Amino acid sequence: MKAFVPTGDPAEPVVLADVAEPTPRPDEALVRVEAFSVNRGETFKLEEPRPGDRPGKDIAGLVVQPAADGSGPSGITRVVGHPMSGGWAEYVTVPTNALAELPDRVGTVQGAALPLAGLTALRLLRAAGPVVGRRILLTGASGGVGHYVTELAAAAGAQVTAVTRNAERGARLAALGAADIVHDVADARGPYDIVLESTGGQALATALARLARRGTLVWFGQAGRRPATLDFFDFFDGPESAVLRHFHYLDADTRLDDDLAALVRLTAEGRLHPEIGRVTDWADTATTLTDLRDRRIRGKAVLTLS
Repeated sequence: MKAFVPTGDPAEPVVLADVAEPTPRPDEALVRVEAFSVNRGETFKLEEPRPGDRPGKDIAGLVVQPAADGSGPSGITRVVGHPMSGGWAEYVTVPTNALAELPDRVGTVQGAALPLAGLTALRLLRAAGPVVGRRILLTGASGGVGHYVTELAAAAGAQVTAVTRNAERGARLAALGAADIVHDVADARGPYDIVLESTGGQALATALARLARRGTLVWFGQAGRRPATLDFFDFFDGPESAVLRHFHYLDADTRLDDDLAALVRLTAEGRLHPEIGRVTDWADTATTLTDLRDRRIRGKAVLTLS
């Protein structure tokens, strides 16, 4: 089969190559990929790929071989899946606990845009605790996670302040329910009950300073790729006794398939709207990766297989 493999070359991060078709384990289904989406974090990993790396975590397609143990979808079924690797290919094996069926009301492109960003947003808000009536500061809101967090949190009754440097994205986030848009975290007016921080560096300390006493800051990324430095005594200037929590979306008490099914259901009901920044043929994957890395794409980039 054809699959994309990393090159380590920033100018052309992946190339299409002939590889062996994967053999599913008993608890895995074989899926014929119809579309996959790309996450910016995946572009970072392509900079220094390890031998044997096969990228691709967000896919939608058809189950062509159900799991041998009888779990998961049976027969030829439209699905969205979240394999840990190998999704940028014609076929991929996916554990059945990382698959959800796609109803007719949810297109393949929409489905492919859901997994990593949607799962992160859903689980991030659960980690933050009850949000009804609470003030939330969300940094790095321009990306897919920020889009989903804003829509889900606003629908749940939170008052969201979204930080984005892009005016167009700010307008879109406001349309999705953000109560306030700022273009620099330093311009955010606190105090906030919850801070969801994804950029790291100085932004973390600046966001923390806007947290209310005994508030919660959930640190879920470092997109700025710069480490953060905090001063113990700065907490006494406002966020005294605050909780600082590290977050990883895979460290959760809920199952991937259940959460994927929840995202699909919300999309089918028109309560969640995947933001698609680019849809193109998978022949354009290398160009799409560099454009995503360099922030020339806003919203999810989805590649379709012809």
